[in-house]
Amino acid sequence: MNEAPFVGRKKELQDLELLFRKKSASLVVVQGRRRIGKSRLMKEFGKKGRLYCFSGLPPTAETTAQKQRDEFARQMGEMFGWQKIQVEDWATLFSLLAKQISGLGRVVLLFDEISWMGSKDPDFLGKIKNAWDLQFSKNSKLVFVLCGSISSWIEENILSSTGFLGRISQVIYLQELLLQESSSFLRLIGGRFSPYDQLKILGLTGGVPRYLEEIQPSMTVEENITRLCFRRGGILCREFDDIFSDLFSKRSATYKEIVQQLKGGSLEIQHILQALDLPNSGHMSEYLDHLTQSGFICRDYTWNIKDGKVSRLSKYRLSDNYVRFYLKYIDPYKEKIIQGSFETKSVDTLPGWESMMGLQFENLVLNNRFLIWNKLRLSADSIVSDNPFFQKKTQKTPGCQIDYLIQNKFNSLFLCEMKFSKKSLGMEVVQEMKKKMDSLTTPKGFSKFPVLIHAGTVQDSVIESGFFFEIIDMCEFLESSSLG
Repeated sequence: MNEAPFVGRKKELQDLELLFRKKSASLVVVQGRRRIGKSRLMKEFGKKGRLYCFSGLPPTAETTAQKQRDEFARQMGEMFGWQKIQVEDWATLFSLLAKQISGLGRVVLLFDEISWMGSKDPDFLGKIKNAWDLQFSKNSKLVFVLCGSISSWIEENILSSTGFLGRISQVIYLQELLLQESSSFLRLIGGRFSPYDQLKILGLTGGVPRYLEEIQPSMTVEENITRLCFRRGGILCREFDDIFSDLFSKRSATYKEIVQQLKGGSLEIQHILQALDLPNSGHMSEYLDHLTQSGFICRDYTWNIKDGKVSRLSKYRLSDNYVRFYLKYIDPYKEKIIQGSFETKSVDTLPGWESMMGLQFENLVLNNRFLIWNKLRLSADSIVSDNPFFQKKTQKTPGCQIDYLIQNKFNSLFLCEMKFSKKSLGMEVVQEMKKKMDSLTTPKGFSKFPVLIHAGTVQDSVIESGFFFEIIDMCEFLESSSLG
């Protein structure tokens, strides 16, 4: 079986490879959502030396600390050709491992899904810390990687733990593939999709490599979506329950209720509380933090335009495209999907499809905002603030929401309107932006530049009006394999 192509991650690989130039061992933490490619990244990095990868058993009611140790010992035995061993203490296993990899030159040691491995033993991380101090750190050619998907567990037990203070050389927060990397991935698997169709695929999958691997290049976009989402047993039909129950365990229903509220657009915390009929307590902030750390939602802060200082006002955005697609189009129709009556459904006829794709498109743009900076000839060091922006309605000011606002240090404001539309955009988009520009309250001396970011086509009347400072077609950033 051919392995899926490895695409992107250049910066992460460069940062990791620098660790081998040190004259001392390195302890690294890698975190990111499920299916984002953490293990695959380490496998690629492991080509620079010898890779030894260990993974814990997925925890169940029957999983014990000893079963986790037995599985670790079994994996060691397979790697080093040992006969079956049974050890009743993690410290002994770590000591055996440290001795075995000593003197082998460059070694990448990966403990994958670290929270599984130590889930049943409260002393597990303490014993890793001691093993690092006493043995692993003495191996100057070692890069020891602790990897996991439950970011809140890693934050609490490793990154915020005094036991690991000063010991961690690097933390990598692995994100989705960038737009152009996702396009390259689809091309490398043989896809001949137009740029517009690629955006439809990414509207479902985001830049999550594991989901992109499931795309069949011999099928149309619609056929792929049906096979993955609207057939009983399709991988993306069952994926949500798998990742949420795995990450959030008994509280998965609570987390699902929260993201349900965000599927239609960004909300302030008080609106989430009102929708769920919950009191304002620290629990909701904790849940939102966990969802943010896990990569499913984003907290977008607005700011004071006059001085560029971040405001306390913020909205939570469902930033994971797959999760929104699931909540919008798979979860409500589960029974029909199971019965097989949803297989002939065309995605373009799904209720609210275009508005949903508009939200997905916004996520893709925000995750690749540097492309917009380049088009607007803005350098990163000239930008004071940039984010989705909202202005609350008061007696003196009207309410206003900007899809994406960029403020630079020269008092220029770039108001970006994002549109994903199958039909050609007409002069209505100009009128919409004029209304937003008039509503946005700005201090004296600030200039406003309207920007249209779109996928699809724009009518000549819009272009000829000269209203927009820049019209950016996101399809231009994607490779069109269908054109040969």
